[in-house]
Amino acid sequence: MSRGGVSVRVERLAAHRETLPVLQRMFESEWPDYYGGDGPGDAAADLASFCRDDALPLGVVALLGGEAVGVAALKDASIDAYPQFSPWAAAACVASGWRGRGIGAQLIVALEAQAMRLGYRAIYTGTATAGSLMRRLGWEYLDTTPQHGVPVAVFRKRL
Repeated sequence: MSRGGVSVRVERLAAHRETLPVLQRMFESEWPDYYGGDGPGDAAADLASFCRDDALPLGVVALLGGEAVGVAALKDASIDAYPQFSPWAAAACVASGWRGRGIGAQLIVALEAQAMRLGYRAIYTGTATAGSLMRRLGWEYLDTTPQHGVPVAVFRKRL
């Protein structure tokens, strides 16, 4: 259980494909400019691509009483300015009614474990909103760089 938070089961998304429709709506609501009706993204396709067990991209889902309340993925690439870094913790989203309860931290810790299981020695992330979380989890700040017109902080966690 996270400090002051709720305990969720975080499992590989590949074992919980039934959650994909809920997660798709979450992505479309969270990032409407990208995943909305007029956006260039395809939430269903991206989430389906995260349903792998032993290769990237690989997703994890946070389950609370059988309900999907969050998702995150480990991907080959994420931040354009750093193509040499891999893998990336990305596509992290917690349902709006469940934020601030430690679920995001549990998702990140699960991605760290998946990266170690796959043999990686470090993991990276870029975030415009979760810098304080990454620092609390022991990630090292590397740089701030623009990504799609938004400044994002780039972090690394040595595993």
